[in-house]
Amino acid sequence: MGRLAEQLIDHLRLEGLHALLIEMGKERWSIAWVAYGLATAFHETGAAMQPVRESPRVSEAWRKKNLRYWPWYGRGYPQTTWETNYRKMDKRLGLNGTLIANPDRMLEHRIAALTMVYGMAEGLFSGRKLGTYLPVELGTRAQFVAARPIINSTDRDELVAGYAMSFQAALVAGGWA
Repeated sequence: MGRLAEQLIDHLRLEGLHALLIEMGKERWSIAWVAYGLATAFHETGAAMQPVRESPRVSEAWRKKNLRYWPWYGRGYPQTTWETNYRKMDKRLGLNGTLIANPDRMLEHRIAALTMVYGMAEGLFSGRKLGTYLPVELGTRAQFVAARPIINSTDRDELVAGYAMSFQAALVAGGWA
């Protein structure tokens, strides 16, 4: 794993990994699904493996002025955007409107992890589901490339697939399967 392993050792990243693995495990995600979910979180959070805000180095005033979907800009592990997606997640997680009233709740580990798990497995982001693209066994690089539209069209699909292959190898070595 090399560089990827070195970037994942600090406490905060481990905390994020733990939150994701707990929820993925509860839903009995296959090894290919877990690898792809972790790869997506790694990519979408800029390797932070923490629920983060879109454009973390800019102010809220900048976001309000420049992001057409403000206040529903990217947050969490998968960078959930748009009001419709926040509403879907609020309903799916039984949050009774609290996510709509406070979109920053998407920065809470459990909410962010569940959003990723349900959003990817049930196709709540794009209508595309993990089960359409990935097997219950080990995934191939081509399958991981093909899965990118679950989150974000084909943007950086090869890069995310490479991360997924690395995570999958680590999961196999760690006995996840």
